[in-house]
Amino acid sequence: AVDRWWCGFLLTAVVSPRMAGLRVDFGLFLEPLGFIKVLEWIFSIFAFATCGGFQGETTLLVSCKGVVNKTVTAAFAYPFRLNTVVFSAPDPKRCGGTWTDVYLVGNFSSSVQFFVTLAVLVFLYCIAALVVYIGYKHVYQQNSKFPLTDLAITVVIAFLWLVSTFAWAKALADIKMSTGASIIPGIESCKAPGTTCRFASVTSMGTLNVSVVFGLLNMVLWGGNVWFVYKDTNLHNQSNRISQSPGIYPTQRGI
Repeated sequence: AVDRWWCGFLLTAVVSPRMAGLRVDFGLFLEPLGFIKVLEWIFSIFAFATCGGFQGETTLLVSCKGVVNKTVTAAFAYPFRLNTVVFSAPDPKRCGGTWTDVYLVGNFSSSVQFFVTLAVLVFLYCIAALVVYIGYKHVYQQNSKFPLTDLAITVVIAFLWLVSTFAWAKALADIKMSTGASIIPGIESCKAPGTTCRFASVTSMGTLNVSVVFGLLNMVLWGGNVWFVYKDTNLHNQSNRISQSPGIYPTQRGI
């Protein structure tokens, strides 16, 4: 009985003060600040989900000594370190010794990992922000530091979406070049006497295109959200007070 009383006392002493300020109000979802945050949370999920799990392969048809139209493939995936991806050999004897290891070209991991990491961090931040908006909105409004911090983070995230999306879009264009038909002229083994190579196919990258679209949507959402977060700060309130205050000089009356 004593142990139970002591545990109950500790729970009351530790948990109650922390939960005392909790005031759950889902009405914020109907306001732009909360509604946009939910959209940002959802779109961040789509941004990293359409990119982070991608797997594909590019395929060539190779004819060489003793081999006719042998399919060789190079499987690639996120984070797109293509320079580590090698084509399979046309046959166990490697076309009579004329076929050497052929790698794809390019390492695009930095751009895509920047994009995916930002999306994951934004996902986590949106969860934290929604918890504050829904349960501690009164604390958020009473302490001027919270809206200012939220504004600063929103501006930084909007800028990072701009940078990461365009960097990832450029990297995606290069990935398509490095896995498409243009790779054949750069393969030395295909230039050997009696060897011909033809491009067969490459996995569709439609989901990667969608990830770029969601990156642009996130950039627009966070850029537009700057205004709604700014309205909750003292900066906006001060500007309103200045604009609404009477002029310094009194109005002149007619003679």
